[in-house]
Amino acid sequence: MTAPTHPTRGYTASKDQLLARLRRIEGQVRGIEKMVEDDRYCIDVLTQISAIQAALDKVGLGLLDGHARHCMHEGAVEGRADEMATEMMAAVGRLMKRG
Repeated sequence: MTAPTHPTRGYTASKDQLLARLRRIEGQVRGIEKMVEDDRYCIDVLTQISAIQAALDKVGLGLLDGHARHCMHEGAVEGRADEMATEMMAAVGRLMKRG
């Protein structure tokens, strides 16, 4: 009996880097929580929120890049190119929505 295999994702090769970046963002969010607890100046808190949003955008773009290069390629090989393109464009639309 063979062990179950996990699917290969577009981010598999850089998974450790991705997890490290997400942990750093998590720490930044905790930092904002402390800033609010400490009654820090509003603009300072907003500046940190902006930095976190930029970091998350960078993570999202990296995931989209991996998806386009890996997952969509596999989908095309399987004959699902149109479905994969529609799915990716929906994801791009969600990432672009702000405010």
